[in-house]
Amino acid sequence: MSAPRLNSAVLAAVLAFLPVAGQAAQAPSPASGPAAAPPTATYYVYVGAESADLLHRVRFGPGGAALDQTVPVGEMATETEGPHGLALSPGGEFLFMTTGHGVPDGKLWKFAAGPDTLVADPVLLGYFPATLDVTPDGLYAFVANFNLHGETTPSTVSVVYTPAMIEVEQIETCTMPHGARLDATGDFLYSACMMDDQVVEIDTRTFEVARRFSVAAGAEGPLREHGGARRPPTCSPTWVTPRPDAGSALVACNRGDRILEIDLGSWTLARTMETGRGPYNLAVVPGGRLLVATLKQGAGVQFFDLEAGRAVATAESSTTVTHGVAVSPDGRYAFVSVEGVGAEPGKVDVYDLATFARVAEVEVGQQAGGIVFWKMEGGGAQP
Repeated sequence: MSAPRLNSAVLAAVLAFLPVAGQAAQAPSPASGPAAAPPTATYYVYVGAESADLLHRVRFGPGGAALDQTVPVGEMATETEGPHGLALSPGGEFLFMTTGHGVPDGKLWKFAAGPDTLVADPVLLGYFPATLDVTPDGLYAFVANFNLHGETTPSTVSVVYTPAMIEVEQIETCTMPHGARLDATGDFLYSACMMDDQVVEIDTRTFEVARRFSVAAGAEGPLREHGGARRPPTCSPTWVTPRPDAGSALVACNRGDRILEIDLGSWTLARTMETGRGPYNLAVVPGGRLLVATLKQGAGVQFFDLEAGRAVATAESSTTVTHGVAVSPDGRYAFVSVEGVGAEPGKVDVYDLATFARVAEVEVGQQAGGIVFWKMEGGGAQP
């Protein structure tokens, strides 16, 4: 089949994700800083390699970091189907994975975590299913259909009933929805609108958009409706995640090099934090004191003190095009996926959250993207 055609608006969005000219040729320096205490537990994360159609499990512990298991994924050997988003059921029994490409569209897959065997037929979703999250009861998965290769028209968030793997609803949200994260109660899902400079709040009990928020520079605030003339994005939000126990949500402005914090009670802008180049994915460390942000165009990872509202450290990635981040439940480590460029292998970098130093790295398949923490063993009980 012929290659998908990108229109000019989509092409601009894609180019915004790429490293700046000459960056790929710059070899990141080794991690430096205070010596980090070695791990006493063993940690496991899953990561998808989008250009290699591989699902990896990475192990990190007292003996260092290594590939623990690799599983080829997809249905057609001649088609790059692109594992993209990952999420686990409560308790870690099942692993859910989106594939962004395919014929005719992408799908949601369900594996038994551990043996990593498929336990149900994949369910067909919209154009380019990307980030997903699973409700605290494990019954529903919400998947942002990013629509990378389609027209710049409003796309959807798919709702899948996971016990039967049936899509029960597609909620129209905005143009290029990206990121999907539930609050602690599971009552609300937050997703970003990359081309519309919006954050969308979805009520998971009604499957309807509850509120919209403009993240356009100088015009941050509530939106009454989705309509209106589209202007060139000044934020291009790629991630929004609720901040546990703080009543707020954090938004990564990939184009604007800043992170916004929205007060969910008053639905107003609470504050803005300046970042390095191209913040992409975000993760709040358990306890809520730290935020980890990947810098996709900046080939690095930035760490923020959420009480002070400022960056406290920036560390280089082991290669370029930094993507996803997952943190361990004990708050000791951040696991970061890094895509690489062209034929380069992807990487999973491990950062010590006490010293902010990169303490390990593992090569994985090309274009490492979605990453999720699975479990930890030893070193005391898992929180």
